[in-house]
Amino acid sequence: LQECILSGIMSVNGKKVLHMDRNSYYGGESASITPLEDLYKRFNLPGTPPESMGRGRDWNVDLIPKFLMANGQLVKMLLYTEVTRYLDFKVIEGSFVYKGGKIYKVPSTEAEALASSLMGLFEKRRFRKFLVYVANFDENDPRTFEGVDPKKTTMRDVYKKFDLGQDVIDFTGHALALYRTDDYLDQPCQETINRIKLYSESLARYGKSPYLYPLYGLGELPQGFARLSAIYGGTYMLNKPIEEIVIENGKVVGVKSEGEVARCKQLICDPSYVSERVTKVGQVIRVICILSHPIKNTNDANSCQIIIPQNQVNRKSDIYVCMISSAHNVAAQGKFIAIASTTVETAEPEKEIKPALDLLEPIEQKFVSISDLFAPTDLGTESQIFISRTYDATTHFETTCDDIKDIYKRMMGSEFDFEEMKRKKNDIYGEEEQQ
Repeated sequence: LQECILSGIMSVNGKKVLHMDRNSYYGGESASITPLEDLYKRFNLPGTPPESMGRGRDWNVDLIPKFLMANGQLVKMLLYTEVTRYLDFKVIEGSFVYKGGKIYKVPSTEAEALASSLMGLFEKRRFRKFLVYVANFDENDPRTFEGVDPKKTTMRDVYKKFDLGQDVIDFTGHALALYRTDDYLDQPCQETINRIKLYSESLARYGKSPYLYPLYGLGELPQGFARLSAIYGGTYMLNKPIEEIVIENGKVVGVKSEGEVARCKQLICDPSYVSERVTKVGQVIRVICILSHPIKNTNDANSCQIIIPQNQVNRKSDIYVCMISSAHNVAAQGKFIAIASTTVETAEPEKEIKPALDLLEPIEQKFVSISDLFAPTDLGTESQIFISRTYDATTHFETTCDDIKDIYKRMMGSEFDFEEMKRKKNDIYGEEEQQ
């Protein structure tokens, strides 16, 4: 996805783009696999899917589960480039948080907050005060700080100021600010306050939850940006094996494929193409589960997210579950796909993810993958090779968008500007017939 978005933006910016992919589909790691038979093959499962799974071609299974924050950066990218015209989105029905072995709905309205059994009455009042404070907080207006210094005061101190208890802190940091660990508590509060604001503003847009999901799966996103690139003259080659990245005097000058060299000034790629220029920074386990029932205690939702804060299960990082269904054209009628993911901390990752799988029982079929996380050791200043980071365990695209902005800045030498992505009105030639 990062490479597809960048190829779209670079094409709009007037660069000549050649996009090569060794796979037969768009999007690499962030693709959706269809038909279901291909997923069985990919995970080396014997035989073919049973009859009970319905038609194979009714399935589009994401390899990497993520939702879009309604007010987040990816939605902005889609709107500015007008890639929205190739996609349809649905709002995810609810977000849930795990506490003491049960799941509770993350309150999405004031009425829900007052009725929620997540906290007691006095706690609710204090929490409400805190939310009002966050909503009015403006980093450019010191009058809204109430004695807090956004660049110095830690988040721990802000929670103390509002006298919030441990359960509420867990839920705020992990289900609203969407942190994976508790490291943020001792860092300046500005980032956390902005994250909670993003959550509330995203929630305000549609009301059920702050998350959106594209019909037919996340694989539609890279395809949309690939199409954008093509409209601006970008060239796409799927099924294209990469034999060698050609380097002269430490700088990339081309890519060799099937005996020919395509020459270039800059190269963007994911870590799998340049193993010697990346370093392993961790692992993520993801378990794709096929269910024939909605998840218990979610009020039979067609889609939802569940966050299991690390403190609740004695871990250092959170466990996430994303659930979607036939309502999103990604599964056969009456079937649900739940994908659990977390950062690996021990030598037995499957044990670590058990609390999530327990919430999903009975599971009809599961597909387990453990992926290494890579980050570039080469920032591309000399080599002009710009490498994206592997997808982390978070269930939204904010960190992915930060990576895109970072690569853009290293390539272009200037800050990423959303305005740059605006399609010039006279550029939309060749699309008239579709409207």
